[in-house]
Amino acid sequence: MDEQQLIEGCRKGNRKAQKELYETYSRKMMGVCLRYVNDRETARDLLQDGFVRVFTSLDSYSGTGSFEGWMRKIFVNSALEYLRRTDILRDAADLDHTAELAGADSSVISRMSAAELMQVVNELPTGFRTVFNLFAIEGYSHKEIGEMLQITESTSRSQYTRAKQLLQRKINTLYE
Repeated sequence: MDEQQLIEGCRKGNRKAQKELYETYSRKMMGVCLRYVNDRETARDLLQDGFVRVFTSLDSYSGTGSFEGWMRKIFVNSALEYLRRTDILRDAADLDHTAELAGADSSVISRMSAAELMQVVNELPTGFRTVFNLFAIEGYSHKEIGEMLQITESTSRSQYTRAKQLLQRKINTLYE
């Protein structure tokens, strides 16, 4: 089945189409979930929750734009809801008192594989990692991130800057 047939089959409640949609996108969406939570069990729960939302929200997909992008947004929102619900982002709200991190040589990044870089990103504190993912990977603006996480736009900018600095420091440490 092509993507449009899968979508139509899922809208009609066809189990075969739902299974195929899940098998087609589950690896990518698991990757999205793992970017926001480091725990595989929690990521699996978010994956299941995300697919339930996808199947129940298919009527809201207009058919314009990327279906995968539409799905990704659902999974990102599910992860953010989890982070807000579990109050993991509580410590991220005010970083104005966080000490500036030392600058680092960003040329080291070019020597890393994507998997190595994602491993370092996953080691970031939750608030930094969440803002970094939303801004650098998902492409949201700091204003949108502030609204999603219920933090100020300047806090989002601050977290992103500090996340980059911390990433650079961790990467340089790996290659010293």
